[in-house]
Amino acid sequence: MNLSEVKLVVSDMDGTLLNNNSEVSDRFFKQFEALKKRNIHFVAASGRQYQSIVHKLDTIKHDISIIAENGGLMQYKNEINILLKLSSEDVFKSIEILRKIPGCYIVLCGRKAAYVETKDDEFISKFSEYYTAYKIVEDLTKVTNDDFMKIAVYHFESSENCILPNISGLKEDYKITISGQNWLDISHKNANKGYALHMLQKDMGISKNETMVFGDYNNDLQMLELAHFSYAMENAHPNVKKIANFETKSNMNEGVESVLEALINSKCI
Repeated sequence: MNLSEVKLVVSDMDGTLLNNNSEVSDRFFKQFEALKKRNIHFVAASGRQYQSIVHKLDTIKHDISIIAENGGLMQYKNEINILLKLSSEDVFKSIEILRKIPGCYIVLCGRKAAYVETKDDEFISKFSEYYTAYKIVEDLTKVTNDDFMKIAVYHFESSENCILPNISGLKEDYKITISGQNWLDISHKNANKGYALHMLQKDMGISKNETMVFGDYNNDLQMLELAHFSYAMENAHPNVKKIANFETKSNMNEGVESVLEALINSKCI
């Protein structure tokens, strides 16, 4: 395993780079400066909205690339590019189906903000951790002045058990992703983190053997396949552990930072 070949490091956020308190460690920010000196580019790749990722990585936001909304949006060289978005017809069709699911909370994810039509305090408290720019509206289907990259759906019990079985009619036309224990995403058929990462690798001229990726959940699978140095967190979903080439410690034990330490030490400057 020759870590010295790595030129690109990509990390998921929740359950991976962030601890269970949704914090990025001081150790990582110090390591980032070392990566930068070694000309290793860092990418934050998340199901979170762009504004939320920037909030977590504010001090380094101008020096990194960001893949947000599970590949719906990518920022590279300080320019934001919409990759794949939903039409107004897509939004209306999906929301009408989702409204019929008991206990289901819908988030319409736009470029400017995220939109919800519920005022449930418990949900808003959880939702606002992932969406720092949001608006509460009367009717999601009436929101038109934005570009929509995905519809995120939340269920307090389980996204896989309580939402997924009820949206079989959407599977043929859209990308359905279980992005967390309680979250499910509906996106353009071709949207995923791997799609965005492939574009970035191509633009930067970086190969699979020069790429390192960290992930913990099913929405990380496609991007893990694009890296030889693919790491599943100890706390990862079984699907992630099955596809990753390596495993590291949990997000609560600085699993990402442990590998980055070895990567930094492998690079002489």
